[in-house]
Amino acid sequence: MARVNGIMTPVENGEIVDGTASGNTDSISKKKSGNTLDKEAFLKLLVAQMKYQDPLEPTSNTEYISQLATFSSLEEMQNLNATMTNMQGMNLVGKQVVVKVTSETTGLTTEVAGFVEYVQRENGKTYLVIEGNPYNIDDLVSVVDDAYVEAVQIAETFRNLMASLPSVRNLTLDDKPKVEAAQKAVNAMTAYQQGFLDVESLQKLKDLIARIEELEKNKEPEGEKPEEPDEGEGSDKVEGDGSTGGTEGGDGTGGAGDSGNGDAGTGGAGAGV
Repeated sequence: MARVNGIMTPVENGEIVDGTASGNTDSISKKKSGNTLDKEAFLKLLVAQMKYQDPLEPTSNTEYISQLATFSSLEEMQNLNATMTNMQGMNLVGKQVVVKVTSETTGLTTEVAGFVEYVQRENGKTYLVIEGNPYNIDDLVSVVDDAYVEAVQIAETFRNLMASLPSVRNLTLDDKPKVEAAQKAVNAMTAYQQGFLDVESLQKLKDLIARIEELEKNKEPEGEKPEEPDEGEGSDKVEGDGSTGGTEGGDGTGGAGDSGNGDAGTGGAGAGV
């Protein structure tokens, strides 16, 4: 028999051999491989210590009580940790989160973002379900605020809207409603949301508004056209002058007609036309 760390174990051919102990060791090694030592592994260690203690120098009762108290504290802390983890997962439902996923085949780590649909607990672990796929809550990287998500979505929508508008050179008055709609959308945003808008889109909107104002100034009023010379008006003016002259001539010839020369009066009227 050999004493190892206060535990008596059988020795064969100069080597410590024990089937039960080796089985327990394998189980404990698996637990340690994950850098965790749960209450089951701790209890197995305690039982193994009691089983293989030196009968001539047994472990004192005080030491056993101390170890049992440690075991109870460990169990309570693990239960509390599981409860807190579960509550944390429940509070994440409906939130947008980012988790890191490591591929078992390639070993590459990628990030997955999405809204937590629901939380499930399996084998003492809490999983966040994103788009139907469960992810361990231990792989959680960050939680995104709702206001942040909304601001990012608004900025993306505004960017697409500005991309659909024509350039300043190709802008016409038919595009005025779209430009005004974009301007109203910006004015309706909060200062926090406006901070997510890219500079290029905002500058393009300013240029389009200035171009619309310029086009409206250069636009001719409807129903008004520049005056053009009319041949009819010119002929009327000439006829007016002739008629006046003819009238005067008629008056003069009328006097002459009274003296007995009526043909001359008629001739005077014809000259006036």
